[in-house]
Amino acid sequence: MQRTLRRLLPEASPISTRERLRAALGALTGILVTGMIGGLALRADASLPALIAPMGASAVLLFAVPSSPLAQPWSILCGNTVAALVGVTAALLINDLFVASAAAIGIAIALMMTFRCLHPPSGAIALTAVLGGPAIHELGYGFVLWPVAGNSLALLVLALIFNNLTGRPYPHAIKPPTTDHGTADPAPVQRIGFTSEDLDEVLKEYDEFLDIDRDDLETILRRTELRSYRRRAVHLDCASIMSRDVVAVAPDNSLKEAHDLMRAHHFKALPVTNDKAEVVGIVTQTDFLDKANWTKGRPRIGFGQRLRLVLSGKSAPSDTIKDIMTAPVRTVSPDTPVADAIVIFAEEGLHYLPVTRSNNKLVGILSQSDVLVAMLADGATQDADMRLSA
Repeated sequence: MQRTLRRLLPEASPISTRERLRAALGALTGILVTGMIGGLALRADASLPALIAPMGASAVLLFAVPSSPLAQPWSILCGNTVAALVGVTAALLINDLFVASAAAIGIAIALMMTFRCLHPPSGAIALTAVLGGPAIHELGYGFVLWPVAGNSLALLVLALIFNNLTGRPYPHAIKPPTTDHGTADPAPVQRIGFTSEDLDEVLKEYDEFLDIDRDDLETILRRTELRSYRRRAVHLDCASIMSRDVVAVAPDNSLKEAHDLMRAHHFKALPVTNDKAEVVGIVTQTDFLDKANWTKGRPRIGFGQRLRLVLSGKSAPSDTIKDIMTAPVRTVSPDTPVADAIVIFAEEGLHYLPVTRSNNKLVGILSQSDVLVAMLADGATQDADMRLSA
């Protein structure tokens, strides 16, 4: 019996109580305010509905699963509009309610999938246009503008405000692009395991609508793969392989001083520390190339970077490191597993990671080369152990 009940319950990812309350409060607010807006807008004509029932289903998507492709702005606006048009047309042309209902929902689904605006509550809107009774039928195609478009737009605006204020980016953001080196090589994280083309081919074979963004699905799979590599990686921490004799610069060091240091030591990055040895940023070759201009062999802050600094409210540029450094900077601690650093390098497109203690004081720096050497050394050790045990 228990096994049967478990089969009936859908498998779902764990959701915190905070997230449940956030979604419930969002739907409550969205429907309440949408209804109030409708009531105020229709004071002159009490015969029109201020709020229609399908908006409840839209609220579930917009506030409980705002990352779903079914909940995006194009889906709700286009999906509801298309469904309303189809439903009104079916009601006008077909006398039999059941036949009109079937035609409305079938054609609405086909059109929504064609226009990539599938929105499940839109099916209820198509049926409402057919089965809503004399009050809805008298509206004719006016039903499309109000209440459908009016309710949809109001609920969408509220979802935009509420979700973003409560930490859920909406519309759902496309994953940030991986670091582009301007070559044909894929990003490091895409060079292991499956390729994007592999995923596309599997989705074609699956040939079924999935309620998850395609890029989100790839990101989840790649992160799962990275976590698997991390679990099987070497049991080393960053302290065991990091460079300890670190050359750092201060925010007020001149660009020329920092560049001369990088050339003298053949470094491609320098941590930036304050007078307490706390890491406040990092300066790289890319920073020099992108944010500085070269005049008579000396790096200086260019006009574009000066303008960006002024507009951001920072202090006036003075051709110093603070004018071009990357801040804040991603760091790791000495006891961070090397396997975790591998994931950071791969996912965030970084080449160097300052190593800091809990008080943010610099104790070392880790490079991709350090990690590579450690992995090769560990692989050689494991091969030797296997030969000895054979």
